[in-house]
Amino acid sequence: MSRLEEVLADLAAEGDRLDGLVADLAEPAWRTPTPAAGWTVAHQVAHLAWTDECAIAAATDKEAWDDRVLEAIVDPDGFVDREAEAGASVPPADLLARWRGSRQTLAATLRGLPEGTRIPWYGPPMSATSMATARFMETWAHARDVADALDVPLPPEDRVRHVVHIGVRTRDYSFRNRGLEPPAEEVHVRPALPGGEVLAYGDPSAAQSVTGSAQDFALLVTQRVHRDDTDLAAVGADADAWLDVAQAFAGPTGDGRPPRG
Repeated sequence: MSRLEEVLADLAAEGDRLDGLVADLAEPAWRTPTPAAGWTVAHQVAHLAWTDECAIAAATDKEAWDDRVLEAIVDPDGFVDREAEAGASVPPADLLARWRGSRQTLAATLRGLPEGTRIPWYGPPMSATSMATARFMETWAHARDVADALDVPLPPEDRVRHVVHIGVRTRDYSFRNRGLEPPAEEVHVRPALPGGEVLAYGDPSAAQSVTGSAQDFALLVTQRVHRDDTDLAAVGADADAWLDVAQAFAGPTGDGRPPRG
């Protein structure tokens, strides 16, 4: 199985899990507030559908993609919320059908791209595999918001490795996005997957390190948990500073979640 097919399979599984959470919800439950301020369950699903559609446009339709970029330029602080609000306003059955369709179309689109294709995006252009990984990260993170809203536990899965991968690769971005200079010293990252495998990034001899569970690392870099509520341990000032600003997703810096208690 190719790397792209591996990521797409995990993306489908994560999407199916979220689909299972919402498919049988009564209409009022779609209006349940989630931890994201102002966003209901419907907003979360609408955002995923819209972002899938953006990715499809970026990969297949330059004119449509240029229009979406222009919308972001005109209203950089509001275009994401505006699209989520519009999507959340339709009947839940229509919204769910829209998201299911965008998931299938995106997977087929990414599979059909010539090898080496670079897809434009709101950040740097991406390969098909990187786009699928980014879509996994967003689906995984927003599924947690929905699960929290509905008070449904989501058992950790080893496919969280894709979120960890993005979280490590966006270390420098996390600093720059806050107007800070990224530290030059390398950090060795060793997160443990739920199944027991320990991932490794960076030079094992590096003086600075981050260790802990992959699940908590992924929750932190997607800003779904406060650092104090994780099992993550940092050795070194740069590693410690990174965990305070970690952000795996593009866009404005978020406030993250308050500590539990």
